[in-house]
Amino acid sequence: MSSPQKVCIVFLGNAQHDSRITNLTNSLKEDGCKVSIISFDWFISTEKYSDDELKIFKLTKGKFSLIFYLRFALILIRELFKTKANLYFAEDLYTLPFVTTIAKLKRAKVYYNSRELYAFLGGLRHRPFLQSVVKSVEKFFITKVDLVLTTGEMDSAFLEKFYRIDNTLVIRNIPLYQTPSAKIDFREMYGISEDKMILLYQGVLLEGRGVPLIMRAMAKLPDTVLVILGDGEQKNNFQKLADELKISERIFYAGTINQRELINYTAGADVGLSLIENISISYYHALPNKFFEYIMAGLPVLCSDLPQMKKIVEEFHVGESVSAENENNIYLTLKRWSESPDLLSSYKINCMRAAKELNWQEEYKKSRKRLLDLD
Repeated sequence: MSSPQKVCIVFLGNAQHDSRITNLTNSLKEDGCKVSIISFDWFISTEKYSDDELKIFKLTKGKFSLIFYLRFALILIRELFKTKANLYFAEDLYTLPFVTTIAKLKRAKVYYNSRELYAFLGGLRHRPFLQSVVKSVEKFFITKVDLVLTTGEMDSAFLEKFYRIDNTLVIRNIPLYQTPSAKIDFREMYGISEDKMILLYQGVLLEGRGVPLIMRAMAKLPDTVLVILGDGEQKNNFQKLADELKISERIFYAGTINQRELINYTAGADVGLSLIENISISYYHALPNKFFEYIMAGLPVLCSDLPQMKKIVEEFHVGESVSAENENNIYLTLKRWSESPDLLSSYKINCMRAAKELNWQEEYKKSRKRLLDLD
C-alpha cells in the first residue's frame, strides 16, 4: 500500500469546529497516516493552542484586512516550513497559494479542498475587481495541485471546464453515521406548546440563505416557531425583520453548537430548512452540510429546488423542494406539512433509511482509493 504516512491539513478557521476536517482526520488516521493540522481562529482566549496533532493560532480581525492577512500569511509560512509531510491539504482558497508553493518546494503532494466555488460566491457578485483577483489566484494555483476535492458533482464539472483541469474528486459534506444520544427538548427549553411545528435553520446567518423567506412565511403561519442554530453577520438584520413582521417571540436563537453535540440539537426540531437562494453559481450548486445533518437527525427537509439538493430529496423521499423565488411556495408547503403529521412521519422514516447510505463512512469508502493513491 502506497498511502501517505505524514499528512498536514491547513485551514483558515478553527479545525475543532469543522466536521469535514474532523471526519477526514479520523479516517486518515484509521488508514495509518500521521496527521498534523495548522488552524486559525479569532475567538480563542490564548494566542496559541497546541497539542500533539493540532495547532490553532489566534488572529485578530481589525479595521484593516491587509494586516489580518499579512499576519496570517507570516504565521502560515513559518509553520509550513517547520512541518514534515508528504501530503498537504489546502482546506480553502486562502491557504491554497502558501500550501501549494511550499509543498512543491518540499517535493510533496498537495490537495486543494474546494469547499465552495470561491470565485463565484454570492458576496462577490457586486465586487467585480475582487472577483477577478480571486479567479486569477485560483486559476494559477489550481493547475499546480495533485488533486482537487469538491463537495458535489456539479462543482467538479464546473471547475474542470472553467479551469481546464481533469483531476477532481467528489467528497460530499456528509456527517458521520450516528443517532442522537440525548435529544434536546426545545419545547421544554423555550416553552413551546405541542401544537407548534418547530422549524430549524442551522448554519451561518448570511445573505442568500433564505432566512427572510422563512420569516415571511412564518408571519402567515401562527402555529410555527423557528429555532436558529448558528450566528453570523446578518443576525441583527434578521432580528429587525422579525420585529417588523411581529414574529420575534416565535424565533429562538440557540447560538453555535459544538459539533459533538449538534445532532442532539438538530433532532429536537420537526423540520429542517435549507432554502438557499439562487444568487450566484456557488449557491446554485449548493449541497450544504446542514442538508445532510437534517437527514441524519431524522428531520424532514424543506429545501430550494436547486439541482443537487432537489435530486437527493426526490431520490430518497426525505422531504420536498420548492422554488425559493416564490415565497408563497414556502408558505403553502409548510402549511400542508403542519396539517399532515402522517406525511412528516413518512419523511422521517425515509430520513432514517437514507442516513445509512448518506454518511461519511460510506462517502470516504468510495473515495479512499484515489485519495490515498492506492494501487
